Amino acid sequence: MPVAKISWPHAPEHRLCVRGTYFVTASTYLRKQHFAGLARLAVLHRGLLKVATDFGWRLEAWAVFSNHYHFVGHSPAGLDTAENLSRMLGLLHENMAKWANKLDSAPARKVWHNYRETRLTYERSYLARLNYVHQNPVKHGLVAVANQYPWCSARWFERTATPAQIKTIYHFKTDQLMVPDDFEPSPVW
Repeated sequence: MPVAKISWPHAPEHRLCVRGTYFVTASTYLRKQHFAGLARLAVLHRGLLKVATDFGWRLEAWAVFSNHYHFVGHSPAGLDTAENLSRMLGLLHENMAKWANKLDSAPARKVWHNYRETRLTYERSYLARLNYVHQNPVKHGLVAVANQYPWCSARWFERTATPAQIKTIYHFKTDQLMVPDDFEPSPVW
């Protein structure tokens, strides 16, 4: 009797059939530091914010590093699903890979690995992840205070939110979150 072949996924399954708020993490292939340095971080940061706007995603928190990034964002209000996230990140990754490979004279080098997303359905989980993303540069030891890191949303958040909103978000504990984030970004920025 033939044995049924089991299909083992080589990437996380993307469940984007529902509109909502998502926590997203993407990393470079083999966690390489393709975006280390001021200029490269600035381009990746600007690229993420631009594609999010172009695809109708409203980001509330983001943090961009030399080998990964995180964001919390709301899928486009005019769509019933979040399925354009894959196209959005595909375009970002394609453009950033071509740019980095041209700078490094490494055409065809694989730059990005994949991404993971989680739809946030509980308010406490959502608020804790907002704080997690804002504070991620501190977690990685890049700055003492999150708003000192130019490629995350903490400075913007503190400038645009009310004092009560800031206190509420920053009050949420993040140590119990199950977020795979053992990346070691470059300290050079």
